[in-house]
Amino acid sequence: MSQVLQDNDSAAGPMSTFMPQNIDAHPLEFTGSGGEYFRVWIVNVLLGILTLGFYTPWARRRTAQYFYDHSMVAGSPLEFTAQQRKMVMGFVMLVLLTVAYNIAAESGQDTAVALFLLAGAVLAPFIWASAMRFRLGATRWRGLRLQFTASWREVYTASWPVFALALVWMAVVFGLQALAPEVAQAPPGLAGEKVRKSLPAFTAPMGALLALGLALSLLCIIRLEYNYKSLLVLRAHLGTEPGRWKPVYMDFVKIWLATVAVFIVSALAMGALLAALAGGSFALFAGQTQRMGLWLVVVIFVAIVGGIFLLLLASAPARAYREARMFQLMWSNVGVSQVARFKCQLGTGRYVLLRLKNMLLTLLTLGLYRPFARVSEYRMKFESVTLHIKGGVDQIAGILVRQQQGGLGDALADAAGLDLIG
Repeated sequence: MSQVLQDNDSAAGPMSTFMPQNIDAHPLEFTGSGGEYFRVWIVNVLLGILTLGFYTPWARRRTAQYFYDHSMVAGSPLEFTAQQRKMVMGFVMLVLLTVAYNIAAESGQDTAVALFLLAGAVLAPFIWASAMRFRLGATRWRGLRLQFTASWREVYTASWPVFALALVWMAVVFGLQALAPEVAQAPPGLAGEKVRKSLPAFTAPMGALLALGLALSLLCIIRLEYNYKSLLVLRAHLGTEPGRWKPVYMDFVKIWLATVAVFIVSALAMGALLAALAGGSFALFAGQTQRMGLWLVVVIFVAIVGGIFLLLLASAPARAYREARMFQLMWSNVGVSQVARFKCQLGTGRYVLLRLKNMLLTLLTLGLYRPFARVSEYRMKFESVTLHIKGGVDQIAGILVRQQQGGLGDALADAAGLDLIG
């Protein structure tokens, strides 16, 4: 998909009006602090509780404005200019759809649930593209407005992994029914439940089919992420200058495979630690037979709870690793036509350690450290990026502003920019 876009851009896209000039480097800077953001965050939390969550669109706007206002690009802050009305409309629409789906699911209306899921799959590309139009259109820098100019045909073409994913799991369900026909043919009610409980829990062919389904699902998710990010960059415009994109699909595959490897290593390490602690506990109380029964119950309970917690903890390094690697890949390989490019120096290990420290402090403070954690992570990522721009910033910005005046892009973004996500 991205190759087609690149070919089209090179063949028919407008050539940059900028001649080669000296390249100036501008490290990005974040001027906010955890203490400042804590005051914004605590007000959002309290008002969210008092309004039963209906303050969410106002909270999201206040949060976005804080981070934008303190994000300095070449000495000038970003601006978040989204209309509160559109964010409220999107939030209300999302709430209504969620309530309607839950009512249908709780009342056993299988047909309605299926229709909801089908509509969700069909509308997912529309929702994503609308949100991107809204959010890029609400982002300004030095009077310049970002625009997302992808056509609906391009959006739905890039969204083919969504429909492939649905087909994969339809095939898995039918395959499982074929491998266990007794389950598929069992009548509803008590008799059917007895048939299902009497069957073997699992078979090797069923496991192989599920494994294949999970592998194909992962490939679809990776492809969808690649398609959406490439489309977002290539069809994002600053003034009349389009975005530039270098990564290929295999770059994303490598990051995901490395992420899976990090998760496996983390899970094995956590499992070994849990086993060692449990073994030590049993050895410590082995001679106290009169208390062994009660202690065994306590150990089993703690092991279950601790196992769940450690599993979540084991996923944290993998998630942080993937986030850092993807951030590096994106911001070291994107730019604005021939005008500017970005370079990223984010350290993966440093970011993973920061995420683990923030998670621990957030747990110890019962969530009160969360705003400080968010600011520290955002700062590390944002300040790892350097903007390389041809010529003086004032000159380039002035040219781009003149190019954008009177354009149709703003009007189209406003007309199609309903943020259904909120």
